[in-house]
Amino acid sequence: MKFFKSGLVITAITFSTATNAALVERLGGLAYYDTVADLTWLADANYARTSGYDANGHMTWAEANDWAAQLTVDGVGGWRLADTVDVDNDGGTYTNLYEGVDWGYNITAHSELSNMFYNVLGNTAYYDTSGNIQSGYGLSNTGPFSNLQSAKYWSATEYVSSTNYAWSFDMNYGSQLGGSMDYSTFAWAVQSGDVGDISAVPVPAAVWLFGSGLLGLVSLARREKA
Repeated sequence: MKFFKSGLVITAITFSTATNAALVERLGGLAYYDTVADLTWLADANYARTSGYDANGHMTWAEANDWAAQLTVDGVGGWRLADTVDVDNDGGTYTNLYEGVDWGYNITAHSELSNMFYNVLGNTAYYDTSGNIQSGYGLSNTGPFSNLQSAKYWSATEYVSSTNYAWSFDMNYGSQLGGSMDYSTFAWAVQSGDVGDISAVPVPAAVWLFGSGLLGLVSLARREKA
C-alpha cells in the first residue's frame, strides 16, 4: 500500500558504512526507508509494547508473525518480520561461526536484521572474524530508531534443519542463530519497498509558477482571437 502525508518533511540520515545506506523518514517519523536495501522499517523497534499489544513486547515466533501481519501504522498495512536467507551453511567449527554464513557472527548478508545491525547502523559483533573479543561490541548505534533492544529479534524465516526452530538475530552480540519457536523475544516490523509514494511528492513552486504562466498565455491568446 502506497502512502504519502501532505506537507511531510523528508529527512535523510546517512551513515558512513560499506553500503552507504541512507535512512529516509516516512509516515511523519513513524518509519524509515532504507534506500539501499529497499526496505521500510518501523521507527519503534518495540512497537508491540509501546502500542499496548503486549506487556513487554516478548512474543513467540507465531505470535510475532501474527502481530506484524495485522499491524497498521498511520493507515499503512503490509508489515512483516525481517527475512533470513537460510543457505544451510551453519559452520561446524567455532572458526566458521566467527565469520558465519547464516549462523554465527559478522554476517553482513543473508539477513535483513544482520544487514541493519552491521551495514546500516555500523555496529560490531562480540567476536571479530578470528574469534577475538572486540571492544565496543553490541548495539552501540541505534540510529533514528527508538526502543531497539540489545536482545534477540525474531526473523520471519523458519530454520531449514528443524521445523520447530526459526531464525533470530541477537542485537547484543551481533550473532544470528536458530531458536525454538516457543521462545519469547522481540519483534521488529518491516516491509518491502518504500511506503512513501514518490509520485505524490508536491511539485516544486518553480514548476507551479511556470505552469501558471503557460495558462496565462493561453488565456490571453484566446481573448485576442475573440
